[in-house]
Amino acid sequence: MTIEIPKQVRTAGIASIQRYFEENMPEPIGELPAGLLLNFFIEEIGPAIYNQAVADAQARMQLRVSDLNGELFADEFQYWPKFDAKQKNRR
Repeated sequence: MTIEIPKQVRTAGIASIQRYFEENMPEPIGELPAGLLLNFFIEEIGPAIYNQAVADAQARMQLRVSDLNGELFADEFQYWPKFDAKQKNRR
């Protein structure tokens, strides 16, 4: 699976890489090399981050689904017990 990022995000990523180089490296990096570096990170490291995000989402969903009874369970046939309790309180 190829990871694609929107153009606006790509532009911001390149600008961030350029700033990082300006502040932390002895020489700045141009827009083209920063774009190539971003491509490398997306292709090489992106899948590991993506897979972890999918695993985290899957674990969260499984937790929510396994607790559907606790989340959504509604007691059945509660009208009469509630009615009887109200009657006892009125006496």
